[in-house]
Amino acid sequence: MHDADRLTALAAAAAAQVEDGMTVGLGSGSTAEAFVYALGARVRDGLTVQAIPTSRRTEQVAREAGIPLTTLSDSQQVDFGVDGADEIDPALNLTKGRGGALLHEKLVAEACARWVVVAASEKLVDRLGSRISLPVEVIPFGWETTQARVEALGFSAPLRVARDGVPIVTDGMHFVLDCATGPIADPTALGNAIKCITGVVEHGLFIDLAAAALICDPDGTIRELTR
Repeated sequence: MHDADRLTALAAAAAAQVEDGMTVGLGSGSTAEAFVYALGARVRDGLTVQAIPTSRRTEQVAREAGIPLTTLSDSQQVDFGVDGADEIDPALNLTKGRGGALLHEKLVAEACARWVVVAASEKLVDRLGSRISLPVEVIPFGWETTQARVEALGFSAPLRVARDGVPIVTDGMHFVLDCATGPIADPTALGNAIKCITGVVEHGLFIDLAAAALICDPDGTIRELTR
C-alpha cells in the first residue's frame, strides 16, 4: 500500500474514535494533519466537537477543515487527543519534535484524558534514539551555555538551523537542539536530567503519555498497541 493510502487509513481509524461533544487535541505534522482532515469530514457529517491545535500550521488546517477551535486555557480538560510520533518503543514511550512543536504538543498531550499516537510501523523501535536525534527546545538567550550543559550529559547537541544557517524558531519563539543520544537506555532518567538544565524549555521524550498507538503496516493492516 502506498504511504499516502496508509496515512489516510490511519487518520480515518483515529477519527472514528472521536465521540460527539468531545474536546479534541490536534497534534502537528503530516500524520496529525491527515487526522485533522478526517475529523473535519466527520464534523461536516454532523459530529459536534471542539478542538485545540498544537501549532499555527495545525490551526490553519483545522480552520480549513471546518473544525470549531478552542484553547487550552479555556478547555483545560481535553477528552481525546491524536498526534504522530518520530519513534515509538515497546512501552509506548515516544520521541517527538522533528517539526518543532514538541512543547505545545506535550502540553496538550498531558491534558488529555486519552491520548493516542498514530504512526507507520517504521516508527517502531526497540530503543528511543535509534532512528533520530532527540529534540530539545531551549530559550534563545544564552543558548550556547545551555547547549554546553546538555552536551555535558555525553552527546553532541547541534543547533537546528535552516539551509541559510539561521536558527529555526518554534511557535513558542525558542530554539531547538538536536541531540545525538544514540539508543537511550533509560528515557525517564535522561528526560529528567535534561529538564533540570536551566535554559531548557522541554525535551522530545514523551514518557507514559500514550494510552494507545494505532500502527499501520506496509500492507495497510492497522493494529492498536496498548500499554
